[in-house]
Amino acid sequence: MQPFRYLDAIHPRSLKHLADQLSALVAGRLWLKVLIGLFLGLTIGFLLGPEAGLIDPATGALIGNWLALPGMLFLASVQMIVIPLVFASIILGLASTENIEQLRRLGTVVVLFFVVTTAFAVTLGLWIAGLLKPGLGLSSELVLEASSAEAPTPLTPPDLADLPQTVIQLLPGNPLGSMVEGEMLQVVIFAVIVGVALVALTPTQSKPLLDLLTSLQQVCMTVVRWAMRLAPLAVFGLMARLTSQIGFEALLGMAMYVLTVLIGLALLLVMYLVLLWTLAGERPLSFLKATRELLLLAFSTSSSAAVMPLSIKTAEEKLGVRPSIAQFVIPLGATINMNGTALYQGVATVFLAQVYGIEIGAGGMALIVAMAVGASIGSPATPGVGIVILAMVLSTVGIPPEGVALLMGVDRILDMSRTAINVAGDLTASKLMDRWIETSDATAPVQPE
Repeated sequence: MQPFRYLDAIHPRSLKHLADQLSALVAGRLWLKVLIGLFLGLTIGFLLGPEAGLIDPATGALIGNWLALPGMLFLASVQMIVIPLVFASIILGLASTENIEQLRRLGTVVVLFFVVTTAFAVTLGLWIAGLLKPGLGLSSELVLEASSAEAPTPLTPPDLADLPQTVIQLLPGNPLGSMVEGEMLQVVIFAVIVGVALVALTPTQSKPLLDLLTSLQQVCMTVVRWAMRLAPLAVFGLMARLTSQIGFEALLGMAMYVLTVLIGLALLLVMYLVLLWTLAGERPLSFLKATRELLLLAFSTSSSAAVMPLSIKTAEEKLGVRPSIAQFVIPLGATINMNGTALYQGVATVFLAQVYGIEIGAGGMALIVAMAVGASIGSPATPGVGIVILAMVLSTVGIPPEGVALLMGVDRILDMSRTAINVAGDLTASKLMDRWIETSDATAPVQPE
C-alpha cells in the first residue's frame, strides 16, 4: 500500500526509542518538568474555561478544582512545616556565628539591605508608572464597575499615639499561640531572641537544644523532598484552575497596567543580577540557571513562604551560600523582604491616581514609599496579601480604596510574578551577605555544622 508507506515506517521500536529520549531529557530536570506542567496547565485551563466554550462553565470549574488537588496538597504539606522550619533554621543560623559582634553585623547589614532595596523598588514602581502612564485613557465604564464592586477591607495604619503599644505587641506573649496562628513576624522575633541567647551560652549548655533543632530541621527538609515530587503536577493543576477561572480576555482591558508592572519587575530583577555580578562575582546566567526551578515554583504557588525550604536548599547547594547565612537570611527575607510587592504597590497607586484624576505630588510620593516599606515588614508571605496592603496605601494618599476592584481581575497573574521576584531578592541577599560577612569576618571562623 503505497499511500501508507510512511505509517509502516513508524516501528514500535522507533516510538519506544523516542519515548526513552524524551524521558532521558526530562529526568533529573525539575525545572523542565515544572515548565511543561505550566504550559500544559495554561492549555487545559483555556479549554476548560468559558472562552473555549467546549464544556459547561460549572463543569469546567469542577474539573479545575479537581485538577488543582495536587497543588493544594503540595501547598498544605509545605506550609505544614514552614513554622517549625523557620524557627529551627533561624536559631541554627544565629547559633553558627562565633560571637555577638559577628551576629550584630549580620543582622544590621541584612535588615538595612532589605529596607533600602524595598524603598528603591517602590520608587522604581512610581517612576515607571509615571513614565508609561498606564491609567490614562482607561474607559470610565471600568471605573464605575470598580466603584460598585466589592473591594478588600484596607488595613488600618496605626496611630502615632498607639505606636509604642504596637511595637510591644510584636513580642509574642505566647510563642506557641503565634506559631498556631501563623504570625510569622512574631515567630521570627522569638527565634532571634532564642538564637542570640544561645550564642551567649557556653557550647556545653547550648548543645542539647541545638541537636534537637538540627533533627527538627532535617525532618522538615525530608518532608520538603517528598512534597517536591508533586511539584510538576501541582503547577499543572494550579495553572489549569487559574486559567479556567479568569481566562485570557481578563488581561486585555488592563493590558497596559499589567505590562507596566511586568516591566518594573523585570528591571528589579536586572538590578539583582547587576548587584550579584558586581558585588559577589555571580554571573547573571549562572544565577538564573541555578534558581530556575525555584523561581518557576514560586511563580506557580504565589507564596514565598511555601517555597522557603527550597529557597534555603537552593542557596546552600546551588549558590554556595554558607548554611549559617542561608538559614538566617532566607526566613527573615520571606518575612520582611517584599520588593516585588512594593514595586507593584507603587505602580498600582499611580495607575489608580491616573484613573481617578488625582494628583499625588512629591509629598504623597514620599508617603507612599514610607507606607509601602512599612507595610512590607511583617506582612504574611501568602497569596493575595499584596492587594489588601495596597488598599491601606491608597487610603493614606486620598485614592478611593474601592479602585482596587479594578485590579483584582488580573492580580493573580501579577501576584505570581512579584512572588518570584521576592524570592529572587531573598536569594540575592543571602549571596551578598555570604560574601560581605565572610570578607569582614575572615578572622572569625564559623562553627562547623
